[in-house]
Amino acid sequence: MSTPTPFANSSEPARAATTPAPAPLITRRPRHRTARTAPATGIDPALRTPVTVSPAQTHAWATFLAETVHNGLDPALVTQWLTILADATGSPVLPSLASMPLAEYVELRLPIILAGLETTTHVPYLAGWHHRIEPDLGHLPIRLVTTGTIANAVDSWIPEGCSRSTIKNTLAMLFRTLEQAAVDGLIERAPARVTGWQSAYQQAEDELLDPRALALRDWDALTKLAAALVDASYNHYRGWGDVVIHGACTATRIGEVSGVRARDIDTTNWLLTCRRQTTPAPGGLVDKHTKGKEARFIPIIEPLRPQIIRRLQAARGDPDARLYTGPRGGRISTAVLRDATQWDDVTHDLGYEHLRRHDLRHTGLTWMADAGIPLHILQQIAGHKEITTTQRYFHPDIRELAKAGEALTRYLVEQLRLNGQIPHRW
Repeated sequence: MSTPTPFANSSEPARAATTPAPAPLITRRPRHRTARTAPATGIDPALRTPVTVSPAQTHAWATFLAETVHNGLDPALVTQWLTILADATGSPVLPSLASMPLAEYVELRLPIILAGLETTTHVPYLAGWHHRIEPDLGHLPIRLVTTGTIANAVDSWIPEGCSRSTIKNTLAMLFRTLEQAAVDGLIERAPARVTGWQSAYQQAEDELLDPRALALRDWDALTKLAAALVDASYNHYRGWGDVVIHGACTATRIGEVSGVRARDIDTTNWLLTCRRQTTPAPGGLVDKHTKGKEARFIPIIEPLRPQIIRRLQAARGDPDARLYTGPRGGRISTAVLRDATQWDDVTHDLGYEHLRRHDLRHTGLTWMADAGIPLHILQQIAGHKEITTTQRYFHPDIRELAKAGEALTRYLVEQLRLNGQIPHRW
C-alpha cells in the first residue's frame, strides 16, 4: 500500500495541489523585500489564496500523518505538523505551502530572495545554501525553522572548519530567506538572529589548531573512561561504554554512532559504512544523511570486533536494527550521552576536564595519524571536505621536532667534512 499524499481525493481544484510557478522578479525597496500583490486583494497570487479545507482534505492529511507515525516518525513531530495545518486552515495560506520544506520554498522563490543583491554576492550566498543550509535544514517545514534549530546548525558548522565569513554569508542567506517567507505570509515573522556564535567560533578555532591535544592518550585511558561512564549511569547500562569505544575506534561523531544499522557492518572485510547520523530536530531526534552527504568507509580495528559481533547478535538478523541505542531502545545524541552518564562529573574525576563527546573523534583521528595512515586515506575516513583540516592531526610532537633538528645538524657537518673544512663549534 502506497503512502497517501496530502490533498489526495480532495475536492480542492487541482491547481492547489501542484507547485505554484515562481513569481517574476520585482522592484525592491531598500533594506527589505516586498512581494508582488494583486491590487484588489493585496495577496501574492503565487503563494496565497483564500482556501477552505474540506473534510476530504482533512481525512487525507490524517491518513498521511498516521502512515508516517507507523513508519517511525516521532509523534511529537507529527503534533507540530498538525498545529501548522490548523494554523494554516484559518489563514489565506494553503496548508500545502504552510508545511512546505525550506528547500522547496527556496527553489520556488530564489529569484525573489536574491533580488537586489550584487551578482558577486550570489556565489557565497548560494554556496552557503547548497553546502550548509540545505543539507542541515532544508528538510524542515519553514515554520519549524526556529532560532534553536538554526543555533544547532551553526554549532555543527563551526567544527567543520568553516571560516567566519563563510558562516556569516550562510546566515545572511538563511535569514534573507526567512524574511521573505514572512513577507509571503508563510510565517508570522522571521526567527530571531543567532547571537554569540563568534565567541563559540573563537573557542573552536583555538581547539582545532591542535586537535591532538584533545585526544585520549591510549587504549587503556579509553576503556577506563568507558567503564567509569557505565558505573555512573542508571542501572550501569553497558551500552554507554560501547558507544564511547565505538566512537573513538572509528573516529565518528556520536550522532553517527547512533545511526549505525546492522547492515552497515561488513564482517568479511571488517568495514563500517557510515551513511547516516542522528541529529536534534523539532519534536525530537531524527536520522538524516551525514555531513558530507556521502557514505564513507571506515576500517573496524580488531579490538572493536568482539563488541561489534555482540551487537550484531543482539540484532537477531534484522538488517535495519540499530547497533547502539539507549536502555529503552531510543536514539542517542551527545546530550543524551552526557546526561545519562554524568559525563562532566566522571571526566572531571578522571582528570579530563577538557574532554567533550566530540573529542572521541579527535582521539580516533589522532591515533590513526600516529599509526601512519596516509593523509588522503585519513581524509576519506574522517569525511573532511578540506585536507587542511585533516593535516592538523599530523602535527609532530616536540620529540619529532628535536629529531629533525639533529638530522639537519648532522647533514651540515657532513657537508663541511666533504668540502675539507673543519666544523666550528656552533
